[in-house]
This record gives sequence, C-alpha cells and structure tokens, in this order.
Amino acid sequence: MTESVDETALATVQMHRPRWGDPDAGIEMPSAASQFVTEGASPRAAVLPAAALTEAARAALVAVVGPDGIDVEDDGRVDHTRGYSTPDLLRLLAGDASDAPDAVVYPADADAVVGVLRTCARHRLAVVPFTGGTSVVGGLTPDRAGFVGVVSVDLRRMDALVEIDEISRIATFQAGIRGTRAEELLRTAGYTLGHFPQSYAGAGLGGYAATRSAGQSSAGYGRFDDMVEGLTLATGDGLLTLGTAPKSAAGPDLRQVVLGSEGAFGIITEVRVRIHRQPQVRVFEGWRFPDFDAGADALRRLAQDGPMPTVLRLSDEVETALNLADPARLGADPGGCLVVAGFEGAAADVRWRQSAAATVFSDAGAQSLGAEPGEAWRTGRFRGPYLRDPMLASGVLVETLETACFWSRLHQVKQAVTAALTETLTAAGAPPAVLCHISHVYHSGASLYFTVVAPLGDDPLITWAQAKSAATDAIRATGATITHHHGVGRDHRTAFHGEIGPLGVEILTAIKTALDPDGICNPGILL
Repeated sequence: MTESVDETALATVQMHRPRWGDPDAGIEMPSAASQFVTEGASPRAAVLPAAALTEAARAALVAVVGPDGIDVEDDGRVDHTRGYSTPDLLRLLAGDASDAPDAVVYPADADAVVGVLRTCARHRLAVVPFTGGTSVVGGLTPDRAGFVGVVSVDLRRMDALVEIDEISRIATFQAGIRGTRAEELLRTAGYTLGHFPQSYAGAGLGGYAATRSAGQSSAGYGRFDDMVEGLTLATGDGLLTLGTAPKSAAGPDLRQVVLGSEGAFGIITEVRVRIHRQPQVRVFEGWRFPDFDAGADALRRLAQDGPMPTVLRLSDEVETALNLADPARLGADPGGCLVVAGFEGAAADVRWRQSAAATVFSDAGAQSLGAEPGEAWRTGRFRGPYLRDPMLASGVLVETLETACFWSRLHQVKQAVTAALTETLTAAGAPPAVLCHISHVYHSGASLYFTVVAPLGDDPLITWAQAKSAATDAIRATGATITHHHGVGRDHRTAFHGEIGPLGVEILTAIKTALDPDGICNPGILL
C-alpha cells in the first residue's frame, strides 16, 4: 500500500532558483520520459547586471524596512528572478539573470509596504510583489522601461495568523504566509483552508489571491477566490480594506477587482478567508474509464447533478499511460483513462457521496480500482514539480498550459490545443507527447490542463514560444479562456486583452491609474 500523506502537515520549502524545492529530494527522471532524451541543459553560473539602486534610494528604503530588511546581494537577487516556467529556468540555467531585481526588501507590516511603494514612486523604481515566487506566466518580470530599477517586495516577514473568528468560520492572515504555514496554524485549532495547489510547498496566500489560484480540492472547497471574504491592498495612497460582509448589494464587489490583479494595482497585505473543520474522514480512490469522453461525461453529471466529491480529476489516455510521476498503479492493464475521486468530511456524508458517485461511475462504464491509485496520486502529486529538474538535465522539455471552457466545447478545445502543440513541435523537429487532464469542474464547464513532453532541441526557447503561440491561438479560436488559474503575467497579456476587448482593457487601465498613478506596480504585467 502507498503511504498516505496529510497535506496540512507538509513542510514549507525555501525555493532557490533554478531548482524546485528541497535540493535533497532525490527525484530521478521517470522512465516514461526516456524516449525524449537528448543533450541536457548544462547549468552555468548566473550573470547579473550591476544593481541600479542609488545610494539615496537605498537609504530611503532602509529608513522604511530597516537595515536588515533589504538585500542587494547576488544570491538574494537571483532567488527573486523570474518565476518557475520552463523558459524562466532555461534562461537561468544558461546563466541569464538579466531580469534580476536591483534589490529585495522585506517589509514587516502593511504600513511598511505603503512606505516602500511611496519611496519607490519617488525614486522611479518598479515594484514586484513576491510571496512564493512560483509564477509560470512571467508574472515576476516587469517592464523596466522608464524606471531607474526594480525592487522585489518579499512579504515573508508578514506571515502571521491575525485572527480566527470561530463563529463565522473565517481566518485573517497576513498575505506573506505560505500555504503550508497557514495550514499548520489552522490545524492546531482544528481547521483547514482546504487549498492545496501543486505549488503548495512554496506558494503564499497573497499570491493565491493575486492570481485566482485553484487547488486540488476545488470541487469541495472552491478556488481561492471563492474562499476570500475580505482583503487589504496597499497602495501609495494608503490601505484599501474590502469585505465587510459575506455578500453585499452595495455596488460592484471591489474584492473581485483586487483578486487576480497580479500586483498591477498594489500589493495585497492581508486576506480574510473561509475555513472548515478538519475532515473526520479522507477517502481517495481510482476508477478506470474506457475513454476520455466517457470520463468527461461522468464528471459533468456529478458537477451538474451531484454528489460532488472533494477532489475530482480525469487523466486522458496519454497521461494515464505515461504516468510521469508514477502516482497510480493501474495493474497489468494500463489502458483507458484514470479518474481520481476524493471525499472528505463527516464519515456518514463521505460514505453517502462515495456510494452515489460510484453509481454514476459504474453507470458510465467505469471499473473501480480501489483506494490504491487514489491514495498514490494524492501522495505523488507534490513530486510533480521536482521532475522537471532531472528532465531538463537529460535534455527533455516539459512544460504546461491550461484553460477552461463550457462543457459543450470541451472536446473541441482539447482536440484543437493538442493538435496545435503536436503539429508545431513536430514541425520544429521535437515531436511531443501531449498529456491532458481535467482537475477542476463546475456546473457549466471545466478546466483542461496540458503537459507537454518533447526533446529539448537546439533552441527550446524559440521552439516552445512557437508551440505556446499556436496553442494560444487554438484556445482563443475555440472560445475558451486563456487561463484558468495560472494567471496572465506577461505571457498571456496579449491574448487576455483580446479576450476582454478594448473596452475591458480601458476599464482596467482606469483602475490602475486610480490605484497606481505612478505606474510602478508590476508594470507590463496584466496591462
């Protein structure tokens, strides 16, 4: 049997680019990727530009955050350079740290964040908010044009649980707290937030809110933006505090303006979120469907008619067969498509939902695989980000992209994106395997998450850029959204503008002008 994992007890991992997580994790390249091996990416020492921070600017920042609250050393700057997309890592592995911030500051409270913003505006320094730094869409690489330099504002010192309101079942956290630490503090009081994205070991609550993060348990607990009851945004003009009640008819909900704003309007310093009692029972199980269409139809039925599992995920035939992280043991016959269903809550409720979902699955022609594949996936999913390091070292390109659409368009979107990726990479001499899964379901639609594995090739940055562009065109042409939970960043900015149209861009630009009149907040990100 696979040893189960308690997500709420996982340790926080300090990230040190270009590797992911714990350097002693000892993850090896999966055998399923061996067919794509070429000449690996040999790491080179990072080359940084000289820090463009005047003595006057540095002194002014020290006056706000204290002498121990600022870092201009190379190691700290590299650890705040870009995010964790494959292109980001390839550039760092090649020694390119040209996007490194000129300084990293560590404010201790919201007032200090306001002070940093005002100081940076006076000295024409762009500001990048930083919690876990796990962006995969260029969300930490601002435009530098028109600025003297760039300052990364790392909120790690703002990691407190401010309050638990047990009657309302909401908790208030400073935005720099990591997800793992938040769960640790909640667990001691008998609660959970229930938000476990694959970046969980390194990501923070402020980043969750700024990017509309979605975790593995979204079917049961919701996305992070569903959990937020209130928040505070620091701007150069002071603090904007939003959310005085769960719901309100007092005009448009400005919380939704800040959620997903990716640091372009200011810096989120505090979030108030729904919490839940620790579940009495957690049960994860696997089901094999004959094909993706049958599995998707069963997921749709559960999403629309119930009962909803806490976790509901469908891997297509390619993902089920390759099984890169080896999380599920499918026996002698690895064919078909794997569904993982997880149920959490009171024992009686879990038994009822599990039984009712089993009826839906069986009626759709699925075969029960028991608890082992579900628990193995649950344990293995946090290994996933570690796999990229040995794969890149072995010359294997691995990258992801995701979208969401209505159920009626799901199969069209999947086919179009898969074809675009396959045709573009094959034409570039890097024939891929394109894996896909559904991991977030709703009444009217679902997400599609694609993983691409291919030979690294001679110029992987250009090759992947062409493939990503083709996939983006396919997403837009089929009427899907450009991103479900990775965010916009720089990478999706043009497509995002096409999705919301010129008037939508004008509205967001007006909001940015009101909240960030000096334009220092993550310039070039989102807008």
